[in-house]
Amino acid sequence: MSEPPQPSPLEIPVPHVLILGGTTEARELAETLDGRVRVTSSLAGRVAAPRLPVGEVRVGGFGGVDGLVEWIRGHGVDAVVDATHPFAERISFNAARAAAVARVPLLALRRPGWVAGVGDDWREVGSLGEAAEVVRGFGRVFLTTGRQGLAAFAHVDGAHFLVRAVDAPEPPFPPRMDVLLERGPFTLQGEREIIARHGIDVLVTKDSGGAATAPKLTAAREAGIPVVVVRRPPVPEGVEEAATVAEAAAWVQRVAGASG
Repeated sequence: MSEPPQPSPLEIPVPHVLILGGTTEARELAETLDGRVRVTSSLAGRVAAPRLPVGEVRVGGFGGVDGLVEWIRGHGVDAVVDATHPFAERISFNAARAAAVARVPLLALRRPGWVAGVGDDWREVGSLGEAAEVVRGFGRVFLTTGRQGLAAFAHVDGAHFLVRAVDAPEPPFPPRMDVLLERGPFTLQGEREIIARHGIDVLVTKDSGGAATAPKLTAAREAGIPVVVVRRPPVPEGVEEAATVAEAAAWVQRVAGASG
């Protein structure tokens, strides 16, 4: 008995994976999956000149949960990877809701958070608003939480802020403020020089994790200054997590049938 005819490679549908991106891990995942699946990376568009990943790219919001569901269905998406910043809480929530409605698998790719070491003086808080209250009484504050959320510090008039961001911030922001327009990764020597040159008394950061911006924590420990760390929000309930790009790529291969 002859074997049934097999579909040609052109007839085999290529899995389509939507990566909600904007992070180093999202770009690395798109590169890892390139040639194995069809990848579309979605960027929020909050940075004027983002680093673009390989593959297809779309920029801008979806219009909430309903808009994301429509896009997933309309573009034949087989799986979604939420590789946004650990503090992009709204899009992560929308992704969880949309994936459930559209009935497609969803993975949250989250780099591990930082862990305090010997000699670190960390003050953990639950929000930027709490961080603003903690820095009252300090003279010079190194604020490394980005330009989003500066309104939380707009009422702190007793401190001078050094704000580091990729793009120039817009008001409301602290009344006494200098701005460093820089994009990571940052070096330990560079962070040491910033703390010394500006006479920094306290560092404020979000627990974004990763190596690209971690040198500031070492520099703060060496300088003997405290670090106010904003805890990251949890991944939406019921969403599977991966800590590395390799784990995420293996998940895609398992749920979407990626080749290679």
